[in-house]
Amino acid sequence: MKSETCEQSETFETFQNLGNSDELRFDQNRCNEQIKGYAYIYTIGCQMNTYDTERLFFILGGLGYAKTEILDKADIIVCNTCSIREKAQEKAFSFLGRVPPLKKKKPHLITIMTGCVAQQEGQGAFKRNSTLDIVLGTQAFARLGYHIQALMKGKNQITDINGSSTIYEAMPDFSFIENDKVSRFVTIMQGCDNYCTYCVVPYVRGRERSRTPDSIVAEITILADAGVKEVTLLGQNVNSYGIKEKICSFPDLLEKISQVSGLERIRFATSHPKDLSDDLIYAMRDLDKVCNQLHLPVQSGSNRILKKMNRGYTVERYLERIGMLRENCPSVALSSDMIIGFPSETRADFEETMALVRQVEFDGIFAFAYSDRPNAPASKFSGAVEEDEKMDRLNHLIDFQQGITHGKNKALVGSWERVLVEGLSQKKRHHGGDYLPQMTGRTESGKIVHFLGKNISPGEILDVKIERAYPHSLWGEYTKEL
Repeated sequence: MKSETCEQSETFETFQNLGNSDELRFDQNRCNEQIKGYAYIYTIGCQMNTYDTERLFFILGGLGYAKTEILDKADIIVCNTCSIREKAQEKAFSFLGRVPPLKKKKPHLITIMTGCVAQQEGQGAFKRNSTLDIVLGTQAFARLGYHIQALMKGKNQITDINGSSTIYEAMPDFSFIENDKVSRFVTIMQGCDNYCTYCVVPYVRGRERSRTPDSIVAEITILADAGVKEVTLLGQNVNSYGIKEKICSFPDLLEKISQVSGLERIRFATSHPKDLSDDLIYAMRDLDKVCNQLHLPVQSGSNRILKKMNRGYTVERYLERIGMLRENCPSVALSSDMIIGFPSETRADFEETMALVRQVEFDGIFAFAYSDRPNAPASKFSGAVEEDEKMDRLNHLIDFQQGITHGKNKALVGSWERVLVEGLSQKKRHHGGDYLPQMTGRTESGKIVHFLGKNISPGEILDVKIERAYPHSLWGEYTKEL
């Protein structure tokens, strides 16, 4: 994921021409007629990894491997990894530790590590798990077919963490992915140029570059035609979309996507505070399909810590942007990320973070204890915070924020909310009338709502009256006659 301009035509040419000389040709019709085996993908990490997993299923489907959710049935096992925190990395190796006994039973089984840990570890991954067959970096998806063929010809322990001059793109194909979801992720850009000192993304995902607006709109149009009602646009910093390539701004892209027929809602993540422009705020205000919700990671409420993190803004600038946003979108739902226990963070620094949380009153936050990551500059910083102290601060913050979130949910009791139905609820509240199916969906602001109803299909948008509030969800009442 280098900084070269993305050209969609070059990407598809690369994909379609895999098959010339020693490479595999992706003959979709032939593969649909004859299934060679089954592929299982275990996905860890962020929304981008979920999106990447669909692309991997597309590639493997083109090679004749049908999707399976049964590990023992698989002929190819892929672990799509995340390295943003040590826990996620160890989770990947723990899963792959289940593979050796399966290989004894099924010698032809192919095991593949993809994603950020693969990019980070390279050949080193084989030291942790010698039964791995392929370690495939974040920019090597288009070469997966070639490597599988090489493996079948006798090559072993293949590593590909090389770069690529193009962003790998594949239009949605519902023969390889679930087609009953009303909400989907769409990656609009890859990589990052910000180099926050705690973050490994620039090292494992490459430099920032954007897809073309035409390819993004084409993908979303396919999704909308298939019944998808909501998309979440993904990027490490969507606010800087298109700037390097001089293609179009992110607000302009939102306007283009808003014109897709059948699409009802547009969300996006993640926004970097330093690049939150007035134009984007106005787009959120003026474009009906853009949801009244923003995830704006602040990471710390201390200017000293923000500077050490290389975040590029101050607390004062962050609060000014929040003020501008709420002036134009008064009911906007705000969420954020927090890193607790960054090297040299004092109790006073943490209290400044608490003060910011009190002032902003986020609808929700994702808070994590800092951990060193390979290649990230902060791993060499002095002033490590004791683990017990980190957890004490983290738990205090989470407990405090849960009170704010619950209070905001309680404030919605008695109101009517437009709920996009996602399907049957997995969480049963048992509020009488249990002869009716319990459904679940989300408000425009992203809040989960459970309610009873019959003859309701995923993708419908219903008016639901909020009757009860819980710490992380709402209970509503739907009356069809209304």
